[in-house]
Amino acid sequence: MKKQKTTTSSMAKRTWQKFLKNKLAMLGLIVFVVFVLASLGAPILTSFDPNKINLANISRSPSWTHILGTDRLGRDVFSRILYGGRISIFIGVVSALSGTIIGVVFGSVAGYFGGKIDTLLVRISEIFLTFPQMILILVMVSFLGPGISNLIIIFSVTGWMTTFRMVRNEFLSLKEETYVEVSRAFGISDTSIMFKQILPNTMSPIVVAMTINIANFILQEAGLSFIGLGVPSTLPTWGNIINAAKSVEVIRNFWWLWLSPGLVISVFVLAVNFLGDGLRDVLDPKQ
Repeated sequence: MKKQKTTTSSMAKRTWQKFLKNKLAMLGLIVFVVFVLASLGAPILTSFDPNKINLANISRSPSWTHILGTDRLGRDVFSRILYGGRISIFIGVVSALSGTIIGVVFGSVAGYFGGKIDTLLVRISEIFLTFPQMILILVMVSFLGPGISNLIIIFSVTGWMTTFRMVRNEFLSLKEETYVEVSRAFGISDTSIMFKQILPNTMSPIVVAMTINIANFILQEAGLSFIGLGVPSTLPTWGNIINAAKSVEVIRNFWWLWLSPGLVISVFVLAVNFLGDGLRDVLDPKQ
């Protein structure tokens, strides 16, 4: 037992050292952590209420008082970005995690058992993939309506297919390995073999798919909120902030209303992609 713990600790140390050598992955991790901490610590970083209307400070340009200016209702843009990050990041992470869990379970079952179960699950995924994801999301939004919980449900239901296919393909290959046959010979249950023996060897594509989904869901939330179909406009999100800056007049004369949230979304999504690529390289046993 002591030797096993030592081996595990040594592998974890080597994995961390390998991750540290990937500069883009470290940059992505740092940016991700900074954005999350800044959103959680919004009350410390700003004293302005993100929803407080101040008609005396309408459309003020960036200054020492309002470092990212104010919008057309006099609300502080910096505070809205910080508080909006809470909702946008929450939707992206929870939706990606939920979709990943669905994809992992379905992919594991389909790849391990095969046969009619595999055929059924593959056909279901193909039905979902028949429609462009954004069209499918818009249709579901029209039925369920906008809202944080509804968006998470919609993203989870429409975002599991990529993970499903990756996990299924890995299981189809790995279930023929010797260690799986030995586990069966010793009478180990199928559930244990699937989730304790085979699944840990598929973590690389799962992590990559999840990070990609986090980035995509944040972009999709921003897009839906921009057209008024995402989170209600009374709640600050990165998409709702940009939604207030979609007129030609604002684009021409009030650049800080669209540039700031646009840069925040772009930088965060890029950081998540860098982090995902780094984790893929570290977790892939073939590397």
